[in-house]
Amino acid sequence: MGEVIAIAYREKPRAPMQTVLQSEITLEAGLSGDCRGRARGRQVTVLTEEGWQAACAELGEELPWTTRRANLLVRGVDLNGRVGTLLKIGEAELVITDECAPCSVMEKARKGLRRALMPGWRAGATCRVVRAGQVRVGDGAELQDL
Repeated sequence: MGEVIAIAYREKPRAPMQTVLQSEITLEAGLSGDCRGRARGRQVTVLTEEGWQAACAELGEELPWTTRRANLLVRGVDLNGRVGTLLKIGEAELVITDECAPCSVMEKARKGLRRALMPGWRAGATCRVVRAGQVRVGDGAELQDL
């Protein structure tokens, strides 16, 4: 089983990421306080520590995970190609809807980051909330086929 190792949100587009130790995930608005939580199919974004570390290694530089602007950082879970899979995370349940394609904001943050995030879903996954609940740093993260 994997583990939630960090949680973050942003109140509006381009706003700095705010990290928290726990948050509510709702059916209506995704991660509490996050401006993108109402986006259909993209309510919560999940990044793996392994994918982020691989991208940073390719760049030869360690960057804060919040540079990626994802909501949840997990370890020990392989999201690669798992569209349609249930991701149980804390009390909440998410369905993986797609790969979270790295955008031009990544290139503005660090030259070469967008390219470094492209292989093997390193940039993470987008998810839709199917069961609301609390999520805390240290909670389990587990994939389950539907």
